[in-house]
Amino acid sequence: MTTRADQLRDALTALQPTYLDVEDESHMHSRGLETHYKAVVVSAAFEGKRALQRHQMVYRALGPQMQQIHALALHTFTPQEWAAEVQVPDSPHCRSGSRHDKPAG
Repeated sequence: MTTRADQLRDALTALQPTYLDVEDESHMHSRGLETHYKAVVVSAAFEGKRALQRHQMVYRALGPQMQQIHALALHTFTPQEWAAEVQVPDSPHCRSGSRHDKPAG
């Protein structure tokens, strides 16, 4: 069975990453539903791009899948930046509910 994280990874291969990690963090936020993710993408395609442009590239690669995600923590690096990076920061805590959440009870 293919998970949504697998689908996201597959879509992000369009950026030709040298490193790619997609984590389902839904268990920390959304009653276990597949709605919260963290993605670390290292790609030469990000060379010379600002953070906003890099994120837009990721959003384009994910296309309509973005509509199924409540939160996506993005960490985008060039290979040179990745070589110098000490650690990827933890994702922020979600402060609002997902439209995919069902009321408890």
